[in-house]
Amino acid sequence: MATVQTHAGGTPAIDLVDFIDRQPVGGFQIRLLLACAAVLFLDGFDTQAIGYVAPALAREWHLTKGALGPVFSAGLFGLMIGALVFGPLADRVGRKKIVIFSTAAFGAGALATAFAQDATSLLLIRFLTGLGLGGAMPNTVALTSEYNPQRRRATMVMIMFCGFSIGAALGGLLAAGLIPRFGWRSVFVVGGIAPLVLLPILVVGLPESVRFLASVGQAPERVAQLLKRISPHTVLAPDARFAVHEAHLAGIPVVHLFREGRSAVTLLLWVVFFMSLLDIYFLANWLPTVLHDLGASVSEAALIGSMLQVGGVIGTFALGSVIDRFSFRALALVYFGAMFAVGAIGQFGQSAVLVSIAIFAAGFCVVGGQIAANALAAGFYPTSVRASGVGWALGIGRVGSIIGPLVGGMLLAAKWSTAAVFIAAAAAALCAALAAIALSRLAGASGAGQASSIDATLEPATTGRP
Repeated sequence: MATVQTHAGGTPAIDLVDFIDRQPVGGFQIRLLLACAAVLFLDGFDTQAIGYVAPALAREWHLTKGALGPVFSAGLFGLMIGALVFGPLADRVGRKKIVIFSTAAFGAGALATAFAQDATSLLLIRFLTGLGLGGAMPNTVALTSEYNPQRRRATMVMIMFCGFSIGAALGGLLAAGLIPRFGWRSVFVVGGIAPLVLLPILVVGLPESVRFLASVGQAPERVAQLLKRISPHTVLAPDARFAVHEAHLAGIPVVHLFREGRSAVTLLLWVVFFMSLLDIYFLANWLPTVLHDLGASVSEAALIGSMLQVGGVIGTFALGSVIDRFSFRALALVYFGAMFAVGAIGQFGQSAVLVSIAIFAAGFCVVGGQIAANALAAGFYPTSVRASGVGWALGIGRVGSIIGPLVGGMLLAAKWSTAAVFIAAAAAALCAALAAIALSRLAGASGAGQASSIDATLEPATTGRP
């Protein structure tokens, strides 16, 4: 049963956070997870597709490897702006509207990519596509986090986020099959149509965050309907009112990321996201090209490169319950593992079997670690700035994702050896591990055994608007 309080007029007030925390994970949360995972599946597909088609695209347009770096980074720059803008905007207008808008935007952008005729037009289109891709991620994370009990929150967010890794991995498999038959443009035709098909399903079936609705004073009947979907057997009083026992943080959302003891954790999260996404996008964009240069065909390079995301999917499922229990301590160990795995890729480049294993291990650690960081960040921030907190962490991380492909292009153009290039990439994983250790110590000092409870030690227990 939910905790019920009584206001001055005798109207019962249900604490929504307590209500959700007391419920088991049921069909409603699973359907929500699948809907958000579908969005991230297509997000991952469209984000990674440019890397998989890069060798074929460069050959058709007679481009050097270095010329593709700005194209990669233009899309990632759009992702950064999208995360920075649409995270805070969702804290004002709601998660659902931004998820729907973002899905429509990146679907249209992917279709436009299929008709690009030169590197300049492709660069602009990938930037605009990135805006939509960047807006979807923080809001699907926030939605999934807000509908699941604290004891299972990180696991559910990480499972949902597997959609991104599966979509990115399938992009490699699909590219391997489509490019030899229909050319590289066919990959983006598929990647553009699918999000547009998903749109009506999201409009009808995706719920708005119940915690967002209550915190901004939206109609109590909408909140009541959503609670009944979470727990069909719960009986609510006709005049029931709803409260979120978190401070309603007015003003500019980003400012609140640095108030009430959040500054140090926010900055350390930004370091983790920056270094982690730098590594992920360095690997995702340049692995197919490096493998092709080492002798693999375009299809083989795409197939072997997709092991990065396959490893990420397996790592996410394997790490979910561990992250729920051990938080940043486990995250630090994962990133230390990533350091060794990424460095090993450069050592095993001449063996298809060994390099596939190293790429899988790198995906397990660095992609799995990034997904865990998303879940931990969502658990740290209160409802009124959750999308802002996750969005800005992802936005700062996107700076790393922009730098990663550019640095990769510079190192390859400078004729660095494959081994040296991947040792440089391994250094970023080491930095993420050190920041995670600092987060673990900070969480321990605040008396929080889990990242999702750090905010409980820092936020005042004030009642939000009913």
